[in-house]
Amino acid sequence: MYTVLAIIAAVLFLIAWLINAAEVSTNDVFTATNVMLIGLALLALHVAGIGSGWAPRGRRR
Repeated sequence: MYTVLAIIAAVLFLIAWLINAAEVSTNDVFTATNVMLIGLALLALHVAGIGSGWAPRGRRR
């Protein structure tokens, strides 16, 4: 559960690569660059620790 954003980012990078490699004609929203940028945003959130679950704030004794 901790690496969900990284896995989604990897899948989006693969989709962007396939769109670019196959030279698929898509609409203006679903281009390889836009998919790659969404993947980069998810990867940045993963590196920042968002989506990694919650950690207890207090100290256990």
